[in-house]
Amino acid sequence: MNRPTNSIQSPTNCSPSTPFTPKPHLKLHPQFPSKHQKQNLPITILCSSSSSSSSQTPKPLTVKAILRAIPDWADGIKERRMQQKRSLYNHEKWVQHRSSLRHIRHLLSSLSSRVILSLIPPVITFTSVAALIATYNTAVCLNWLPEFFPVLRASSLPYQLTAPALALLLVFRTEASYSRFEEGRKAWTKVIAGANDFARQVIVSIEGSSDVSLKKALLQYIMAFPVALKCHVIYGSDIGSDLQNLLEADDLGIVLSSDHRPRCIIEFISQTLRLLNLEDTKKHVLESKISCFHEGIGVCEQLMGIPIPLSYTRLTSRFLVLWHLTLPIILWDDCNWIVVPATFISAASLFCIEEVGVLIEEPFPMLALDELCGLVQKNVEEALSTEKLIRAQLLAKRRKPQPNEHSPNGWPSPKSSD
Repeated sequence: MNRPTNSIQSPTNCSPSTPFTPKPHLKLHPQFPSKHQKQNLPITILCSSSSSSSSQTPKPLTVKAILRAIPDWADGIKERRMQQKRSLYNHEKWVQHRSSLRHIRHLLSSLSSRVILSLIPPVITFTSVAALIATYNTAVCLNWLPEFFPVLRASSLPYQLTAPALALLLVFRTEASYSRFEEGRKAWTKVIAGANDFARQVIVSIEGSSDVSLKKALLQYIMAFPVALKCHVIYGSDIGSDLQNLLEADDLGIVLSSDHRPRCIIEFISQTLRLLNLEDTKKHVLESKISCFHEGIGVCEQLMGIPIPLSYTRLTSRFLVLWHLTLPIILWDDCNWIVVPATFISAASLFCIEEVGVLIEEPFPMLALDELCGLVQKNVEEALSTEKLIRAQLLAKRRKPQPNEHSPNGWPSPKSSD
C-alpha cells in the first residue's frame, strides 16, 4: 500500500514583497487528514493578509497632486489654527500686547503665523513668474534667443492710475470683514449678558421649596445655551463633551437628537417656566429674557450663512492676481532683476491684507467663546453659593438694634416715655 502524502501547494497570490518568511522545517502528519481538518490553513491566512496589504499601496503621484501639495499643506495649517481656542485678555496680556518689544516678538514669530503660512502658495507662484520673466528678458537682451522674440516691457502709467483703485478695494474689503467681526462680537456680548441677567432673575424670583428641582434645572439650561450656540456656529465642536457636565443624561440625549440644539434648549427653558409656581408678572419677566437668546441665534446664523457678496471677494482676488502677473513687465525697465524681490514684497504685503480680511469675515473662531461660556457658568455658580450668605447677612442687619437717633441740631433726641 502506498503511503499517503500531504501535498503542499505554494500559494499563487503571495507576492515576493510579503513579510511572511516560511520556516525551513515543516512538521507533516503521517495519518490521513480528517474531514474537518484544513490542511493549508496557515499558508492561506498569510497569503490573504498579503493581498490586503497589497491593496493599500500608495497612490502614484500625479502632476496635480504635486502642484496641490503646498496649498493643501498651508490650508491644513490654517484650518487647524482656526480651531484653536482663544483666551480672554487680562492685565498681564495687555502689558505684553502694548510692550515696546512687540515688533521684535512679532517678527520672530512670523514663521508660525497662520496668515503668513497661508501666503506661501500665491507668493511663491508670483515670485516664480517674475523670475521666469526676468530670465526670458535677460536671454533676449543677450541675444540667446532669435531676434523675433520681444522683450516683455510696458509703461508704468496704467499701474499708476489703477494703484489707488486697488488700495481702496483692499481697504473696503477689510473694513467690511471687520464690521462682520464687530457684529458677531456684539451679538455674543448680548447673549452672555442676557444669560447672566436671566440666571440672576431666576435665583431671585424662585423661592418656593416645591420648585427647587425646577430652579436647578432651569439654571442648567441657561448655562447650557451659550455652549450650544457656540457649538452651533463653530465647525468641529463636540457638543456632547461640552454639555455633559451641564445637563443630565436624559436631557442631553434629547438635545443631541435635535436638529437645532440651541432652539431645543430654549424649548426646555420655556417648558420649565410654565411648570413653575410663580405669579404671572414674574413669569412674564422671565419669559421676556428669552428674546435675547432668539436674537443671538438670528444674528449668528445670518453671519454664518451670508458672507460678503462673492462678486466683491472675486473682484479683489482677480485684481490682485492680474496686478502681480504683469508687475514684472511694468518694472523691468526700471528694476531689471530687482523685479523678483519687488514682486515678492508686493505680493506678500497686499495678499496679507486680503488674507486678514478673509479670516475675520467668519468672526466666531476669532472670539474666545469657550472662556465666555465658562464665565457664565462661573458667575451662576458663584451667585448660587453667595445667595444664602448675602441674605443671612442682610437679615442680621435688619434684626440689629438701631443706634440712638440724633436731632438735626446735634443733640440727642429725648427718649419717648413709656
